[in-house]
Amino acid sequence: MVAGGLVALAAFDVAPPATSASNDWVPVRETNLEVAAGSPLDFSRILKSPPVEASNRILVNAQGRFARADAPEAPARMMCASLAWSPASGGFPDKPTADRYALQLKRHGYDLARFHFVDAALMFGRKRDFDFDPDTLDRVNYLMAALKKNGISWILDGLTSWRGGYGGFDDRWDPSSDLKLRVLVDDDAFEHWRRLVTMTLGSLNPYTGKRPIDDPALTLVVPVNEGGVEFDSILREKAGVPHYSPLLEPKWNGWLRARYRTTDALSTAWGGLGAGQKLETGAIDLPTSRYEKSARMRDFQAFLVDVETKAAARMTRVIRDLGYSGPIAPYNNWPSLQTALSRRNQDAVALNAYQDWVGGYQPGSKIGQVSSIGDGAFYVRAMAGGRWLDRPFVITEYDHLFWSRSRYEAGLVFPAYAALQGWDAICRHAHGPIILAYGEPYLHKRQMLPYAIALDPVARAGETLAALLFRRGDVAEAKTVVPFAARGEQDLTDSMQSREADPLTRLALVAKIGLKDADRIAPGELAVRQPRDPRQALEIFGELKAKGLLPKDAGDPAAGRTVSQTGEIVLNEGRGRITLDAPNTKAIAFGTLDEPVSIGPLTVARADVGALFSVSSLDGEPVAKSRKLLVIFATDARNSGMRFRDAAEKTIEDFGRLPVLIRRGEIDVRLAGKGAWLLSPVGLDGAVGAPVAAGDGELSTRLSNVTQDGPTTYFLIERPEGA
Repeated sequence: MVAGGLVALAAFDVAPPATSASNDWVPVRETNLEVAAGSPLDFSRILKSPPVEASNRILVNAQGRFARADAPEAPARMMCASLAWSPASGGFPDKPTADRYALQLKRHGYDLARFHFVDAALMFGRKRDFDFDPDTLDRVNYLMAALKKNGISWILDGLTSWRGGYGGFDDRWDPSSDLKLRVLVDDDAFEHWRRLVTMTLGSLNPYTGKRPIDDPALTLVVPVNEGGVEFDSILREKAGVPHYSPLLEPKWNGWLRARYRTTDALSTAWGGLGAGQKLETGAIDLPTSRYEKSARMRDFQAFLVDVETKAAARMTRVIRDLGYSGPIAPYNNWPSLQTALSRRNQDAVALNAYQDWVGGYQPGSKIGQVSSIGDGAFYVRAMAGGRWLDRPFVITEYDHLFWSRSRYEAGLVFPAYAALQGWDAICRHAHGPIILAYGEPYLHKRQMLPYAIALDPVARAGETLAALLFRRGDVAEAKTVVPFAARGEQDLTDSMQSREADPLTRLALVAKIGLKDADRIAPGELAVRQPRDPRQALEIFGELKAKGLLPKDAGDPAAGRTVSQTGEIVLNEGRGRITLDAPNTKAIAFGTLDEPVSIGPLTVARADVGALFSVSSLDGEPVAKSRKLLVIFATDARNSGMRFRDAAEKTIEDFGRLPVLIRRGEIDVRLAGKGAWLLSPVGLDGAVGAPVAAGDGELSTRLSNVTQDGPTTYFLIERPEGA
């Protein structure tokens, strides 16, 4: 049957139509992005989120997992919306818009929201310390209530902005001061933090009738966002300025005196000291470079663990004294051996990490154009290596950033492995994860930008799939856990950059991994032991196979091909693709597709551009039997007039402007099934268009992401009852 210019094919031997280079990028025609009720993109029908009450609040169960109070034995995977608004992205919405926005988040499948940079928004334009803008405060309070009403719980930062509650500054979103460091080592700064937290978390919200700290919607507190000493020093690094602040010197020397007592003992331990370095006079220098590899750097890491551990305990006492009994997760910066030890005594762990990190929006900003499939999901594995088992693990920030050509991978790679690992919540970082319409008049909404996924159809398609894979539970959790033994300070190396070795974290591609105190690991338990030896990875992989804990075709990590313990996820680095074969979702992300690939009843072939392609059941039946399926076909997107300084498109010259352009793509699709079928495009707002193909029995077609109504990333397959 022919309809809308797309032909239903019986096989894959019909040559695809030629596509001219000048026609590769097609403008999005839609402006409205509010998902219509009851549409295929309205996940509130399949992901239930009743209003948050004490009876169904999120708690930490006996296994150390997030769970709901009315079902404590069932882990609750939470899909988190990042809310990091600034004046440049529109700020917090007014009451009518907040109601619409909260409802839209629910329809998109979110049940958790992270309030980020709230302190900056409250103090924007204010001259006096702690003089919160009353209108912004009212908007924040109302949005909290609107989210709670729609079944969306909260993560709250205590301090995000480097300006905190100080008045008279207009650089609140920049790493412009050392406040985060001073909170850890200076009593005056700590008291500033205490007052800020008391005001923001401990003041009555008139729309909920509760203080946020008492509200059942509060799921996690991050006392200081990315408050680790090393990470904060990197963000504030400037030419000609020491890597480590002189503010640390008194405590550093005091710590060394307590440990070594004399200059001679310290000199012996370090293999010598520089001229004039004397412990008795407090004249031992900090490391001059973060890249120094030395005994001094090893001791400096141990010193940071001590400073950060004591500061975390101090902040925790303040939050507990306010009345909060839920999980607290300091130091949500990246994973390293040093930060893992700082997090050792926490009752929850939160981490941030990015694929293809971008440092700014100015011309000349660079990206690596690095595929997460090609590097074996490195940023996911690095996070897995920083997890402490038996307590909640939350990703407060991640993204495969715009303008990476391979960012379509994020919608499959990250949620699939997060689900396999049994993580508790994932939050793809953004100013806000959605917008209600294109064309808002704010600086950061005039075009797609890094950290602004709401305008990006590729990122939005990825979040749509993530809601199904992670929150709905389409991807199964691994049953086997391989703990990584942690002893303490003796595990540190002479390098601040040290983290778990790449070969070892590749175990996260097949089974669950995470840190565990060495003395809690049984002698015969399958584990990564201390001291670390990267060769342990292949040994453990072999043991898992020998014990029948991996599929027969378990792949070969050394060759870059791995199959998860569940058999659902297959990562093939050499071929540049990852597949998912789960009952309710079949999916693939690929750079090239030069041969047919079968995933259960689905076969795809001859795609002309790298893409994410998935088919997910919407009626609760497995894909093979489902009568209503959502198809995602996401290629690439860019702004109109976007320009680069190089042919590899790594260095930006001009981000361009709206409308967004979606890269044209075509792919052969075959899906086994019985009865008549219809294939229809779905707009970015969920509206279903006229069918573009139809048939009976097996669905077989060459699918284009450009329809008569413009480009899209979504399609709907229907097999009507009784047809």
